[in-house]
Amino acid sequence: MSVYIPTPEQLAETVQEAVQAQPVLDIHTHLYGPEFGDLLLWGIDHLLTYHYLIAETLRVGEMTPEEFWELGLSEQAERVWKTLFLDRAPISEACRGVITALQRLGLDPSCRDLDAYRAFYRSLDVEAFVDRVFQEANVEAVVMTNDPFDESERTVWLNGRYRDRRFLPALRIDPLVNNYADAVGKLSSWGYGVDPELSEPSAREVRRFLADWIERMRPLYMAVSLPPNFAYPEDSLRGRVIRDGILPIAEEFQIPFALMIGVKRQVNPRLRLAGDGVGRADLSALERLCAEHPNVRFLVTLLSRENQHELVVLGRKFPNLMVFGCWWFMNNPSIIDEITRERIEMLGWSFIPQHSDARILDQLLYKWPHSRAVIAEVLVEKYTDLLRSGWPVTQEEIRRDVARLFRENFIAFVGKDRIGL
Repeated sequence: MSVYIPTPEQLAETVQEAVQAQPVLDIHTHLYGPEFGDLLLWGIDHLLTYHYLIAETLRVGEMTPEEFWELGLSEQAERVWKTLFLDRAPISEACRGVITALQRLGLDPSCRDLDAYRAFYRSLDVEAFVDRVFQEANVEAVVMTNDPFDESERTVWLNGRYRDRRFLPALRIDPLVNNYADAVGKLSSWGYGVDPELSEPSAREVRRFLADWIERMRPLYMAVSLPPNFAYPEDSLRGRVIRDGILPIAEEFQIPFALMIGVKRQVNPRLRLAGDGVGRADLSALERLCAEHPNVRFLVTLLSRENQHELVVLGRKFPNLMVFGCWWFMNNPSIIDEITRERIEMLGWSFIPQHSDARILDQLLYKWPHSRAVIAEVLVEKYTDLLRSGWPVTQEEIRRDVARLFRENFIAFVGKDRIGL
């Protein structure tokens, strides 16, 4: 082992280097491998029309949502660029992210020339660009969001075209959980004998559907996003799908069930994807799930800041609960700083501090550098506290701990054999 790190300056340098050098396993994104075609979003126009930036643009009030949606993609991007980057300083986190991405690609943000940035992207090959982004962001692999109810994606899986193992699968089952009545028609057309009432024979067919897709996709986990009023147990279609369909399969296949709780869909429908909101959840449902199903592993992130402390406390009580990430509206430096401190102080190293939730490939170029910077600052402070208490740390120990946060905790939780890295 290396020698003791004697000074705060040396400690800070070692922690910063360890955080920057550690490859990331990004456990939740909305990215796709190149074989998924147009589902893989990349380029400056997609970067500028990220729903965070659309909501920020329409908030200015220079045009109505209806007028904005009538524009084509390039025109929407130009409107966002003018409104948020030229007419005012791009100071929000989402705006700063675009600037960071341009800079990371070797472009000059100060030229403020959207056409020049577009010309750069037109010169790129998508597969080479994937390589470049992963290398520049120091990302080892990302976990996709794979919805078997999406016909364009379903075709890729059925035809066996999935091949890039840097893009790891996750089985997303929102239509099954949150809209079972609508999912019945598709399940029936695919040969599953389900009924609208979710009878016991129908529940068996739901389990067969999940088992078929687990065998086909080999996902790292099953996942669903849930509203703040999610309850369990609940005598509803959603509650019964979870109880009689998902939980038995999660235990049988030893596959984690990821719950992302707190989203209020379409609080402003005029904004479309940008119109979702947030609500505080009742975590007694999660408490009961963890207590009543100790053989099921739950990956959990919450959208409301007000829920974070209670989630960490639950994490202390249930080893089958893995707290992860700063999701969506939580993914801002000030909140990442606060939550990371809270988690370290109560959970030690037994959590996953971040995921990118990236929808556009280029976002890896800013979401991870921005998060790494904040997390490193927290770690420097916590290691400094440890040194002041008389506990020496080594460079090897720091690298080991950082690897746990950014990679190893997730691999251990989902299982080394399943992840294949």
